[in-house]
Amino acid sequence: MKPLQDLLVIELATMVTASLATMMMADQGARVIKIEPIEGGDPMRYLGHNKGNISALFANCNRGKESICVDLKQQAGQELVTALMLKADVVISNFRPGVMDQLNLGSEALRAKNPDLIYCAITGFGTDGPMADAPAYDPIMQAHLGFADVQRDDEPALVKNLVCDKVTAYTACQAVTAALLVREKTGVGQHIDISMMDAGLFFLFPDGYMAHTLLDEDQVAGPEIRDGYRSISTSDGEITISAATQKQVLGIVKAIGRTDLLEQENLPALIELVQDRPAFRELYADAIADMTTEQALKRLREADVPSAKCLDAREVLDHPQLAANDTIEVIQHPLMGEMRTIRSPTRFGGEQLPLSKNCPALGEDTYSVMQELGLSADEIRNLEDNKTIGKSAQAFT
Repeated sequence: MKPLQDLLVIELATMVTASLATMMMADQGARVIKIEPIEGGDPMRYLGHNKGNISALFANCNRGKESICVDLKQQAGQELVTALMLKADVVISNFRPGVMDQLNLGSEALRAKNPDLIYCAITGFGTDGPMADAPAYDPIMQAHLGFADVQRDDEPALVKNLVCDKVTAYTACQAVTAALLVREKTGVGQHIDISMMDAGLFFLFPDGYMAHTLLDEDQVAGPEIRDGYRSISTSDGEITISAATQKQVLGIVKAIGRTDLLEQENLPALIELVQDRPAFRELYADAIADMTTEQALKRLREADVPSAKCLDAREVLDHPQLAANDTIEVIQHPLMGEMRTIRSPTRFGGEQLPLSKNCPALGEDTYSVMQELGLSADEIRNLEDNKTIGKSAQAFT
């Protein structure tokens, strides 16, 4: 049995934060119903590489779900979604503050009718303050939070990845799971607020803000973690080294063939060199530049120095450890064709979770979910004619 089996999750969201959170819940057994606009659905469906009118990004954030299309601007549409929410265990949304209340789908009203409900509201910057209504996109959030500064070499540099979006998703998934545990003990649900801004800073802070944590003047400054995040060129590629102990630092000296520095009379000079981190890095980088990647890694590993080749994406997908972990699977999608998918990284009882069903076509499950709400075929057709709901796409699994 999957850990979230028999839980019903309703998702009203676009883009990554809530979508990835609910996909993780679906992987763990929850039934997730994704409510999308009739015209076009979630904009993420069309971003980047795509086939069959579904993007790879959407597929990577939405497997295991059902999709229904509802016009939330219509009162009839709001009533349908309310009926679903009153049956749900979890509701998760990522609209700007106040939007769900304007749609008559706010937390307070719903939880008054369904006190078991866990209602998770994700916002960009929070519910109050000068930026509460500002649009929140990952690069903008990175700039606000100092990611660009942490990545800085000669100039600020953004992480070219949806890091704030994804860490917010993980934060939301963990918070909902914690709330489910509280509900198990007390029988009562609760409201959860999460902002991308807070989640992003919480993620970056432990190491990214070491220099800004201690406030007393007698603090002792030390090296920054980020100084160790550098690639080193070989004659045919790039590697990276992570030497965290004295033994590993001495291993670098051995690997580059400078055993003369280990002789007793040279130890003071070696200590001084190692303490001058840029000078020491220049020493071993110059030596490694004349080696091939294979030669450098062989010497470093023989000296027990943690090191790795900087792989490109195709090399990663062929990594033997990922094959041993059975992490990647190639599946057939009815609309998208052959595609790679990544299994859930969590194993329960040592067992991998089986893959969830394919991501849904837009509105694929609208008809069947309306039937579950007790609507007749005529009532469903009337809602379709009034464009309160979208017509179901051809179902597939």
